[in-house]
Amino acid sequence: MHYLRKLKTVLQFSNIFILILFSLYLLRYLTYTYNYSSNKNIYGKIIDYKKNDYKTSITIKKSNNDKLLVTIDNNKINCQIKYGNYVYYSGEFIDINSNTIPNNFNYKNYLKSKKIFQKYKANSCRVIHGSNLIYSIKNNIYKRINKLKSRNYINAILLGNKSLLSEEEYTSLKDNNIMHLFAISGMHVSFLISLIDTLLKKFNKNIKSIIAIIVIFFYSFLVGFLASILRVLLYLIIDYICNIFNIKTSKIKKLIICCLLLLIYNPFYIYDLGFIYSFTLMFFIYHFSINDSNRIKSYLKMILLTFLVSAPITIYNFYHLNFLSLLTNIIFIPTISMFIFPLALLTCINPYLDNILYFFFSIIMKTSIYFSKITIINIFIAKPPIILIVIYYILLLFHHYKKCYFKIIIISIMFYLNNYFNIYNKVIFLDVGQGDSSIIISPFNKQTIMIDTGGIIYSNYHISDNIITYLNSMGISKIETLIITHGDFDHMGEAINLVNNIKVEQVIFNCDEYNELEQELIKVLNKKKIPYYSCIKELNIDNNKLYFLQTKEYDNENDNSNVIYTELNGYKFMFMGDASITTEQELLKKYDLPDVDVLKVGHHGSKTSSSEEFINEMNPKYSIISVGKNNRYGHPNKEVLNNLSNSKIYRTDQDSSIIFKIKNKKNKIETFAP
Repeated sequence: MHYLRKLKTVLQFSNIFILILFSLYLLRYLTYTYNYSSNKNIYGKIIDYKKNDYKTSITIKKSNNDKLLVTIDNNKINCQIKYGNYVYYSGEFIDINSNTIPNNFNYKNYLKSKKIFQKYKANSCRVIHGSNLIYSIKNNIYKRINKLKSRNYINAILLGNKSLLSEEEYTSLKDNNIMHLFAISGMHVSFLISLIDTLLKKFNKNIKSIIAIIVIFFYSFLVGFLASILRVLLYLIIDYICNIFNIKTSKIKKLIICCLLLLIYNPFYIYDLGFIYSFTLMFFIYHFSINDSNRIKSYLKMILLTFLVSAPITIYNFYHLNFLSLLTNIIFIPTISMFIFPLALLTCINPYLDNILYFFFSIIMKTSIYFSKITIINIFIAKPPIILIVIYYILLLFHHYKKCYFKIIIISIMFYLNNYFNIYNKVIFLDVGQGDSSIIISPFNKQTIMIDTGGIIYSNYHISDNIITYLNSMGISKIETLIITHGDFDHMGEAINLVNNIKVEQVIFNCDEYNELEQELIKVLNKKKIPYYSCIKELNIDNNKLYFLQTKEYDNENDNSNVIYTELNGYKFMFMGDASITTEQELLKKYDLPDVDVLKVGHHGSKTSSSEEFINEMNPKYSIISVGKNNRYGHPNKEVLNNLSNSKIYRTDQDSSIIFKIKNKKNKIETFAP
């Protein structure tokens, strides 16, 4: 009782308590240490896993409580994967990299939010001993669910695992801003608490609270203690303590205490988007306390408030805002929360409802996909500075939402105008692995020129999706000109996916007959009525020109590469494609080539390009080599590096994407090394 009285005293002085918690969080964040391991043999307990046809990703907890992500090739290793199993692995550690194309999904921070700092590729595994009782219950529940026809949907809505949804379904949920309905959150818990309250209506409030906490704790265990549900669980506990001791503390202060306690437990929750959405939204819901006597009116106000609060977070992370989401949320929130979610719970108990659930879920997904294709009011907005988001929330916080519409409109216009705050000529050499892709953007985003798209051979991964995300993050929703230097896959393999997913106004090919890859692209261009040209000599770009120097035809794709020269705000650039020494000699004979500031080195630094004579003539200040990490070709060649030694060399395998920002004949260089 002595300690409980102390707790009551602390909670009563909540402002001081909050300050102490915040200080503890900062200390925890700044001093957090992880015990990095180099042992090739590891042992731990399986606490989570995700499996597809090719690969299994397993999170294990080691004996020192550190977490580790283990990947297994399903075609090579057959290992019994169950929650709670203790497993012995042999293999090797692999690097976890951040995004190498700016403003894309940061996988390293995502894992960090789960307190995972190392990744391990297993070559063999052996189960030491099985799971305990509580993990056996979890395994049986998952086994029961995975026998159902609607298992993919139940995994998404009940267990928070959206990886089993199709790419089209997942994208539609994100585009319609209804992904929060499939994130384990307050909606799920509210239903469970209401159910408990109904079933135990004869019991007193304290008993119902204790049972609710136990049920929510078990549910948290089932879904892997996600941050969004831990928020609800911890809030329930704090609220229960305050009720027991009659402590008068506002909902907002309880929420802040809850937030800080979770951040002390895991200081990297700040990288968890679900955590950010959850706490920000609940803060403003508690702040405005919407309680209208008209339930429909109150519901519509809540939808509007949710949209206003979540908009800056959505813009900052996804670079677009779909105003249709106001309508989709009005439709989907009651449908899913009051019908689909309860039906999914009942289906887990009574599998005979499986076909009914599958039918209604299919309608939900088809409707979501339909709405996601209505893009007329889906606005792309450049990634805003943090200060703009802070101003937005201050306006929302210190004014009743009924009276702040005008100011919100003003700040929204500022968000949109942020699309045109690019005051530089930008030349971006993107890290697309063993391939080439460069982008030229004129000031105020007036024109975007893309030279090559990259392409990863023998892979279904579309690097162009990352490129589109980067363009969207700058408020760019179209490419005026796509230039294909030549028809090799590593230079144009992503072209079809690119033109299918972002507006392209015209395409330029090199001087040569169209090969199979180029012909496949032309079929798509004809279908979309996108004009294309070949063997041109120059192209206007804002107040400058691109000059195409290579117009002679050779008997191979590399030598037929478009070689492009341009001058941007006093800086001279040369893009060599895969042109070889043969083409270089022809250029030296044909043109009086000037010294260049930036040379995009030919053929990824292969010994077949960048002769000493040519490099001495070009005399570049900066040399850019677009090359894949540990590539099988041994690029870049040592002799080429020697030839370029008088210049500053940047390599995408070491520096990742490289950005040149040019204004008033001054140059600023940024790299994004992982």
